[in-house]
Amino acid sequence: MKFMLVKTYTGAAYCDLPLPEWAPEDIAAHIDFQRALGAQLAAAGELVDAQGLAEPDQALIVHADGRSAPVVTDGPFPETKEFLAGYWIVDVDSRERAIEIAAQASAAPGPGGTPIGEYIEVRQVMSAPTP
Repeated sequence: MKFMLVKTYTGAAYCDLPLPEWAPEDIAAHIDFQRALGAQLAAAGELVDAQGLAEPDQALIVHADGRSAPVVTDGPFPETKEFLAGYWIVDVDSRERAIEIAAQASAAPGPGGTPIGEYIEVRQVMSAPTP
């Protein structure tokens, strides 16, 4: 079963200070935690992909009718909290295992090394039947 564990730009349960305002050593510890989690999941054969994404102000909105050139704009944007900040795609044996991984990711360190309680959305990746 594949699941996407989604990080957004919402505040965390135990930390309302935006990451860019953290001390450099706290940012480094947070990023090291994310890399270690990815390595752990890869070693267990559970990691499909994981990426952090650029800030929302670098996002583009594209729409097209399939006949003419696409329209590319830098907005309108949803609320900042609705923007995807990063994700993991994991291939696990159960929904419960996906929740365990999300809980581990949620406890990433913040300022002073305290777990931030980040809200991680867990969604199963659906697939269409092949003909």
